[in-house]
Amino acid sequence: MIRKAITLFLMGILSLNLYSNPIYDLIKKAGDSKKYPGSDQLLIFDSTIVDVQETGLCYVNAHTLYKVLTAKGAKQLSVIKFDYEPLSAFVEIKKVLIYRKNGSIEELDKSKIYDYPAPARMIYWGARQKMIEIGRLEEGDAIEVFMFRKGFTYALLQSDDDEKYIPPMKGHFYDIVNFWSNIPIKTKYYETNIPNSKFVQYKFYNGDVDSSIVKSDEKTKYAFTMKELLPIKRDPGTVALSDIAPKLLISTSTNWEAKSMWFYGVNEDYGSFNSTPEIDKKVNEILTGATSEIDSISKLTHWVADNMRYSGISMGEGEGFTLHSGDMNFTDRCGVCKDKAGMLVTMLRSAGFESYAAMTMAGSRIDRIPADQFNHSVTVVKLQNGEYKMLDPTWVPFVRELWSSREQQQNYLMGLPEGADLMEIPISPPENHYFKIIGNSEILPDGSINGEFTITAEGQSDAALRGIFVRHYKSDWNRLLEQELLQIFPLIKIEEMKYPENPYDHSNPIEIYFKYSIPNFAIITNEEIIFTPVVASNLFKRAQAHLYSSIDIEERKEAFRDRCSRQIELKETIKLPNYTEVIFLPENENSEGPGADYNGKYKINEQILSLNQTASYKKRIYQPEDWESYKSAVKAQNKFAEEKVILKIK
Repeated sequence: MIRKAITLFLMGILSLNLYSNPIYDLIKKAGDSKKYPGSDQLLIFDSTIVDVQETGLCYVNAHTLYKVLTAKGAKQLSVIKFDYEPLSAFVEIKKVLIYRKNGSIEELDKSKIYDYPAPARMIYWGARQKMIEIGRLEEGDAIEVFMFRKGFTYALLQSDDDEKYIPPMKGHFYDIVNFWSNIPIKTKYYETNIPNSKFVQYKFYNGDVDSSIVKSDEKTKYAFTMKELLPIKRDPGTVALSDIAPKLLISTSTNWEAKSMWFYGVNEDYGSFNSTPEIDKKVNEILTGATSEIDSISKLTHWVADNMRYSGISMGEGEGFTLHSGDMNFTDRCGVCKDKAGMLVTMLRSAGFESYAAMTMAGSRIDRIPADQFNHSVTVVKLQNGEYKMLDPTWVPFVRELWSSREQQQNYLMGLPEGADLMEIPISPPENHYFKIIGNSEILPDGSINGEFTITAEGQSDAALRGIFVRHYKSDWNRLLEQELLQIFPLIKIEEMKYPENPYDHSNPIEIYFKYSIPNFAIITNEEIIFTPVVASNLFKRAQAHLYSSIDIEERKEAFRDRCSRQIELKETIKLPNYTEVIFLPENENSEGPGADYNGKYKINEQILSLNQTASYKKRIYQPEDWESYKSAVKAQNKFAEEKVILKIK
């Protein structure tokens, strides 16, 4: 029996000391589903130790211990996956131990670790995954994983062996460490050891952390610990989790100006923006008939936006911060954001403009510590008056803007020869994104209605409506427009419909006209007629994203966001059947505040009912103090869409 136990122990299946193992003690004391209600698994500890070399190359040892809390958690932990990019990172799963609740320990056979292409959509850069097949688990079991990795997130122009794992900004180190998770963590520990020769700056955001700095002869150890990290609950529409959750930023870069000059240099050295005779010929063709500086910039921006397909394929070296050459992009006519940005820089320079690439972060904030908080590449052009203008050919296909205002209040860094500091896109005024419906109608004595209305829109409101056309087949246009009305008025009969013959031509704001009739539109009783005006009924919500906001939230503690600032104008004059008096008319609404302004009113003059609503939603990113006025404006517009006009009839 003893010999059998020794054999099992050597095989890694049985612990001779059973529960005296210190890991078992951690597992036992960690808690269960009662302590962490709503969670299916628990990360008992998450330890990362980074050893930074003079070149910036990092050796990382990660050590984690998971505990199964529920049957669902057992299923979730039956496989564990790690993503990596083989051109710039190396990952090795060194050991995996399974601690059974009966006291046995199993060391996973490494043949159960698989390496395969990662699932991909639109960007095919050769990313891979390593998957550990854990197998059947039960509540109370635990998995301990030891992993080693080296490298970084993006692949740059590097050579063989460890050279390709050196970060793009050679000799520098940065890290972005999230101290949050969608599962509870008992203890999270992060340590980095950086050569004393390097300048280091760091900051911990959105929380408190235990930290220490210990200096030795060659390196300094920076250590950070947090305990009892629970999943963060967010209200709908709250800004990105990285903007509000605890995180550590650490970097050896002195400032953003240094990063800016490096980004400029790495692309100039590579020749990313060198033109060719073919590109020059196309630029001259595009600019035929251009009437001004902005007209020329607009033509080139929209050509790149509309004619380069967003599809990233692996092109070997050159992915990441180094932009592919103009020749490659012009030939392939496809790529990701950096390819579209680089193509536009190349074309602008061919046309005689001073233009550079820039970096930004779509979807969240960039903080002051110069770690690489970027996920998007854009273009900057210098105007004759010396000002820099931002352009984004990735986000403006068939959009009238040159820079999508869905990116307003977003940070960016220009790659300039003299360097640049971190900047922020200003708020785009709501009137740049107006959405207007102007209508006239007549309610007949039988309750039916005949009418017409015209929708006009600009900026991002224009883009929301134009998407009906440019994102769908022409054969579907009429059906999609009809659906917008049928979902509110199932009996509507559209008698005439007009829209741009060529919606791909975005030189003018979009305009859509409807002529309609609706039988049984109003409720008719022996004494009353009851209805809600057509234009008040929240038509085309696709252009009114504020109507999807969760306005039942009484108070917000965190910043929140909308798609874009916008201005709403809804007007309708309705000829009424004979009536003797007004029984109910929704009360006028008027509110002003830092987030939004609203004014809505009805007016009756003889047999004409007039509806007039205007609203101004002032930002894309709002602060908690903006919520009350924003919520009031949305509530008021919904009130006019829901409350009925009631008239007494003869």
